[in-house]
Amino acid sequence: MSSSRIGLLCVCLAGVLWGTGGLALEVVRDHSPMSVLTVSAYRMLIAALALVAVALLLRRGPQLAALVRAHPVRSVVVGLGTGAYQALYFGSVATAGVTVATVVSLGLAPVLLAAVDLVRARRRTTARPRNTVRLVLVVAAALSGLVLVSAAPGAEAGGQRPVLGLLLAVGAGVVYAATTALGATLIGTAGADPLALTTVATTAGAVGLVPAALAGGGPFVTGDAVTVGTLVYLGLFTMALAYGLFYAGLRTTRSGAAVIATLLEPVTAAVAAAVVLGERLGPAGVVGSVLILAAVAGVDER
Repeated sequence: MSSSRIGLLCVCLAGVLWGTGGLALEVVRDHSPMSVLTVSAYRMLIAALALVAVALLLRRGPQLAALVRAHPVRSVVVGLGTGAYQALYFGSVATAGVTVATVVSLGLAPVLLAAVDLVRARRRTTARPRNTVRLVLVVAAALSGLVLVSAAPGAEAGGQRPVLGLLLAVGAGVVYAATTALGATLIGTAGADPLALTTVATTAGAVGLVPAALAGGGPFVTGDAVTVGTLVYLGLFTMALAYGLFYAGLRTTRSGAAVIATLLEPVTAAVAAAVVLGERLGPAGVVGSVLILAAVAGVDER
């Protein structure tokens, strides 16, 4: 298997892990009155502590120091952007509902990055028209699938403040696209180590989210074992491992292709809700899932 295909597979696995995050969040909210901002802060903090420990265990201290010295601003911005995306997305869910938040925030990013890819392709003398058509078809299939999956019976109808929620979702999509593109430059052109970038970015994100969660009010602690275990899962698997895979995949995968591949997140979330919670995926959800899978299969990862 080529390195580009392995990279795309890593991004796909990251999308699958992210897709289990929504279900884990519902488990926490069922067992604890913690706010989504507090949960997000715990997720970032647990991931940061785990990644620092792994980096030190693997003796990656020099790579961490080299990344901070060479690209301090970009590394921190990627981390703060990751934290900001989570906060904006959860805020959109709370004010406009799951459907609007998912379709706009996750749908806007591939469109923006695909547009960037199209501009870059036009500048290449070797660019072929059929590659442009393929990219347009892939993006169209991905967005159509995203709309259908988000409109499945399990999705919430809407929130109390749709205009604010829409603005938050747009902000989340823009931040997600920009953060992915910036992370790709650090991995690709700057040659940053994926583990080092994930560690530095996650630590920066935790530093940004923890004070925001404290300002938002408690409760901040819980003695419920299910809540604690789920928070650990969110931090280790949907944050530390998922972003490690994502940035590793960006070494050989274009940022636009990577974002399309991460649309496996809503597919995973829908399937998990159907299996674990007994929610019906419905015909629209099935068709949407197939379209997203077809789009991912049709991605030109190079």
